[in-house]
Amino acid sequence: MSRFLVYTAPGSGHVYPLIPTLLELRERGHELVVFAEESTLETLRGLGFGAAAVHPEIEKREDDTWKAVTPIGAMRRSVAMYVDRARHEVTDMQDAIAKWRPDVIALDNNCWGAAAVAQASGLPWAQLATFLLPLTTPDAPPFGLGLRPAAGWPGRLRDGILRQSALPLFAAPKAVNKLRRDLGLPTVKHVPDLYMTAPLILSYTAQPLEYPRPLLPSSVHFVGPSSWDPASDTDEPEWLASLNRPVVLVTVSTVFQDDAKLIQAALDALADEPYDVVVTTASIDPARFNAPANAHLHRFVPHSLVLRKAAAVVCHGGMGITQKSLLAGVPVCIVPFGRDQLEVARRVELAGAGTRVPSGRLNPRRLREAVRQAVGKKPQAVRVAEQLRAAGGAQAAADELAKLVAAQV
Repeated sequence: MSRFLVYTAPGSGHVYPLIPTLLELRERGHELVVFAEESTLETLRGLGFGAAAVHPEIEKREDDTWKAVTPIGAMRRSVAMYVDRARHEVTDMQDAIAKWRPDVIALDNNCWGAAAVAQASGLPWAQLATFLLPLTTPDAPPFGLGLRPAAGWPGRLRDGILRQSALPLFAAPKAVNKLRRDLGLPTVKHVPDLYMTAPLILSYTAQPLEYPRPLLPSSVHFVGPSSWDPASDTDEPEWLASLNRPVVLVTVSTVFQDDAKLIQAALDALADEPYDVVVTTASIDPARFNAPANAHLHRFVPHSLVLRKAAAVVCHGGMGITQKSLLAGVPVCIVPFGRDQLEVARRVELAGAGTRVPSGRLNPRRLREAVRQAVGKKPQAVRVAEQLRAAGGAQAAADELAKLVAAQV
């Protein structure tokens, strides 16, 4: 059939949510070549995909948004990171196109340099958003601060003022517009425009985690989440299989953001609660925490195995773990630290499928109460799961991507 070149940003959270779509495309007879960070290549190759590493300088440019003290500061650091990576993505993508001669390009919408090359190539291409689109349309609150939707004229006035004051912060970086000009492309005015340049934009979420968006162009499709992790039916470890009480899963970002205090607060908060607590520490050494008798700490456990027994999930509000939990009908207690986590936490709260605790107010007492409240939101979490699945997931995404192939014929 056709060859898809898929280009992703560093981080398993940018790769794993796409795997069901890649599997669906392959099932339909297409060939997939995936560019990703080094640590995910073995997994991708084990699934039968062609896989290659992104430029090593892209991985070396780590996410340092956790060093910011305000959401605005975090946005600035995030933009700087994507600009630094974009320079290397240009040559990376040019070389990939020359070597693999794809029929279609699909890429992470955080890869601004790769997107510019794809746009200039003349090939059919799509941008894939496994995180919330950073939209600034007037039909929703300004993105990034986790604001409630406007209620009446005071809220609309608030949103208008914030949008105007934020415009200078969202001005498109000169370096990105230069590389776009060098490729013969028009410049863009604002950073959100960089996420909306492809003829097809797939957002891997849906209502109620996304607001109604009647003002978006027809190129944007909300296909809903799809979930994947390296687990199988026979992978459950003995210690997990032996747990008879309901479980609270506690997890933090796989990309370091100095969120260790969430783990310790959860361990302290849940020490005397009627749950077994399973903690995945990711980039943080499990040995640094004081763990009570009901806690099981590991750097990594496939979350799909734990979610089968989970009464609630305590997390930072990363889009991957949040949507995976909700797809399983498990309510979420979110302590957001940065990036898009303020937005995710607010939307989960508004959907009634979980609770939120601001990281600046985090302590064991508040977290314990928030977890108790979240556990009681199981029916709402199940309803949200049904709504998210109705968007179609991997099959809907593959349907849209296949239309790019059909348009060539």
